[in-house]
Amino acid sequence: MGVLDIYGFEIFQDNSFEQFIINYCNEKLQQIFILLTLKEEQEEYIREGITWTHVDYFDNSIICNLIEDNKSGILAMLDEECLRPGEVNEETFLNKLNQVFAKHQRYESRITQNAKHIMDSSLPINCFRIQHYAGKVTYNVTGFIEKNNDLLFRDLSQAMWKAKHALLRRLFPEGDPQKASLKRPPTAGSQFKASVFTLMKNLYSKNPNYIRCIKPNDNKRPAVFTDGLVQAQVRYLGLLENVQVRRAGYAFRQAYEPCLERYKILCKETWPHWKGSGRDGVRSVFSSLSIDPKELAYGYTKIFIRSPSTLFDLERRRQQRVQELAALIQAAFRAWKCRKNYQEIRRSQILISAWFRGQRERKKYLKMKTSAILIQAYIRSWKTRKEYKKYFRSGASDRIANFVYQRLIQKFFLGLKDNLPSMSVINHNWPPARYKFLTNANQELKKIFHHWRCKKYREHLPPKDKEALQDKLCASELFKGKKSLYPKSISQPFRGEYLGLKENPKYRKLETTANDKLVMADHVKKVNRGDGKTSSRILLLTKSHIILADLKAAQPKTAITLNDIESISVSCYSDGLLVLHIRESSTADTKGDFLLISDHVIELVTRLHQTMLEATKQKLKLQVVDEFLVKFKQSNITVKLVKTDETQGTAPVAGRKAAIGWRCWSTKVKLLLIQRQLHWTFRDSGAENMI
Repeated sequence: MGVLDIYGFEIFQDNSFEQFIINYCNEKLQQIFILLTLKEEQEEYIREGITWTHVDYFDNSIICNLIEDNKSGILAMLDEECLRPGEVNEETFLNKLNQVFAKHQRYESRITQNAKHIMDSSLPINCFRIQHYAGKVTYNVTGFIEKNNDLLFRDLSQAMWKAKHALLRRLFPEGDPQKASLKRPPTAGSQFKASVFTLMKNLYSKNPNYIRCIKPNDNKRPAVFTDGLVQAQVRYLGLLENVQVRRAGYAFRQAYEPCLERYKILCKETWPHWKGSGRDGVRSVFSSLSIDPKELAYGYTKIFIRSPSTLFDLERRRQQRVQELAALIQAAFRAWKCRKNYQEIRRSQILISAWFRGQRERKKYLKMKTSAILIQAYIRSWKTRKEYKKYFRSGASDRIANFVYQRLIQKFFLGLKDNLPSMSVINHNWPPARYKFLTNANQELKKIFHHWRCKKYREHLPPKDKEALQDKLCASELFKGKKSLYPKSISQPFRGEYLGLKENPKYRKLETTANDKLVMADHVKKVNRGDGKTSSRILLLTKSHIILADLKAAQPKTAITLNDIESISVSCYSDGLLVLHIRESSTADTKGDFLLISDHVIELVTRLHQTMLEATKQKLKLQVVDEFLVKFKQSNITVKLVKTDETQGTAPVAGRKAAIGWRCWSTKVKLLLIQRQLHWTFRDSGAENMI
């Protein structure tokens, strides 16, 4: 980065060759400013096909050509006048300028004004005036030729070159004898022109940025602005045209490929690889960012962004995305590093484990080898002792010990034979062992004897008693530890028939209506679905049906096949409540489930389970819970049983439509039906706590 600091135009009362050279340099800088900022920018918009309103500006090329033209420029004629033989002075130089630029619109002198009949006393006879872009400047030609010929003679340069100091050689390279030239040294104007040309070439190859300084006043006083001076500087510096171009143009432009390469990380479609054209890729990026279309213009080869805030927002998003990608790369690198570390540790662990297992197996093998050798030695010695023991007196002790041991065992078995307990299966008495080493054998003999005694007991049982015990065993499997009523039912035999069908002629015809073998007959109470009242019914259980008959008329009311029964629910308390859950696809499902109360619920469920297992080869699904769902035709009702200490009579506790309660003396259960809430609650009056 280079810095070029130039104050600006110099306009004095008396302007000489120095001011002419300085103002020429400023004209060239203004020319490159116009080309790079105004002309070139507007031409770029037109070249890229961007809609653009042309902004007029002054092109100072005519002034630069007036000064620097190689054939007819002021500097060229000044050099020619300096090199011309004969009498040379400033007057001849001015006359030559008047002849060449007599009709030039930017040049004027007293002679050219007279030719145009213009009377201007402010322009002296020995001066000429050039209308620069900054304004008109009058130059006095006095000293032009002398200052232009201010040359450094060749012998002085050679003397400086011969000095031993390296800095002097670098300051006077023309004194090098190897580069000696017989040409006349260039004039000051030619040297300055060449320097300006080199500067312009350098600026054209760079991207210059301009800083314009405004001189507020000529007296260097603070907080004082001379309006005319400031306006003149703003006008001749071209700031107004520059602002117009900038406001009408775009703050940032870039070719599609570099722009896509820089901002493609902001779009999922273009990142990481874009296979389409650069223009389509840039359009995809900016479309995904939801940027206002007025802020963008798509040229033929470049993208144009109007406001700097949009560009700053792009850079902010890019920086944020770069940080995210950097975090992702860091995470991937850490994962790779941890994976490498883990693999190295794993390889080390496998190697260490292999060495450790090998060492452990070697030690184990050596230990086994030592043990095998030791065992072999003991066995060989034992065989040898056994073979030769009969020849020694010390072997008599083992024979005596074995004899005593066998005698004690014989005595134990003979004593046990004489003191065996009775054949009663409930008698758990057993003679103890007299010696400690016979304790385990005595316990095993006790178990064997008890199993044999039970087997003998079962073999001598009558078929009827054996069947009764099997019924009790089935009831135990169904209710033991689940229902509070079960312990009371253990001592009560299962009779099966509680109606007296043979003695009562009215019930005898019910037996004839059942085609199958009768399994159980009992009185039950059926809970009505409509009002919760109970009705007495006769329940007949056969091999294939359950028949509910009217108690008074002894006529069948309902017949349920065993295949239609899906499951049975009973409570876990001491009540006789029983629910028959009917399958939905059955013929008996027209009214829903059956809610019954029986004084022999344990026997009824047990026999029903055995009958279904025999008829359908499937076990009965039994639920022993305190809350279950009863499905009726119109609604579903939840039945919940609650323990309570209350003892109530048989009177109802509420009206017919609100709630009805009664006392079931056979099962000691009080049923409360709440029809409005469709929720039934049973309370066990024999319990101590209420749940």
